[in-house]
Amino acid sequence: MTRWIRYEYEARVQFGALEGDTIRVHDGDMFASARATGASVPLAAVKLLTPCVPTKMVALWNNYRALAEKLGQAVPPEPLWFMKAPSSFHPGGQPIRVPASYSGKVIFEGELGIVIGKRTARVSEAGASAHIFGYTCVNDVTAVELLKKDASFDQWSRAKSFDTFGVFGPVIATGLDPSELLVRTVLNGQERQNYPCSDMFFRPAKLVSLLSQDLTFEPGDVIACGTSIGVGSMKPGSDVVVSIEGIGELSNRFE
Repeated sequence: MTRWIRYEYEARVQFGALEGDTIRVHDGDMFASARATGASVPLAAVKLLTPCVPTKMVALWNNYRALAEKLGQAVPPEPLWFMKAPSSFHPGGQPIRVPASYSGKVIFEGELGIVIGKRTARVSEAGASAHIFGYTCVNDVTAVELLKKDASFDQWSRAKSFDTFGVFGPVIATGLDPSELLVRTVLNGQERQNYPCSDMFFRPAKLVSLLSQDLTFEPGDVIACGTSIGVGSMKPGSDVVVSIEGIGELSNRFE
């Protein structure tokens, strides 16, 4: 397993492999030609960035059995998805900002994120795993009162795409079995979510295959797999941590 991290150090954007508290510096292309330089830097000395720069983040609604049962939702016949604007993408360690144009409830949603490793279009389910580079943590922050504010138009993109609302990281972990992963979200020291990724209706390989029939994915694009029970609101000053064993902790303050 490799945990790829992207960061700023001495005014340069770099990437490397995180090993404990040390980053083994690499150059080249993380997705195709990463080469170890032999240098290393301490994690404490860098500014954390998002672990990749996606062209898009596709996110799922109603992809977990437990939440569907709680909400009385039917099993979806196909993935139900929306997109978060690239301008919303945001790393761990930096504050999630209260929107200037919205004063309603803002919620956290801890999720598993799939990171695509190569150009992907119309792939089969059997071939989809070869297009998955690795996995990351996602906090799909949502201005929830906007979703149904206008009875004539559900505002998914706006509610999900305020600046800093597309939080993901801290790393991309390769070599993980997503069926064995648990997503845990802690708000102000209290556990609010703890659910298995095996509860998905559409698991990662199937998601990549089905979504690639509609969209072409580029290396670094992210698919947020949806959330399960336990989502809730954040008040300014709240600390929220989304963690997945093998990936790490995605930690932010809402302010």
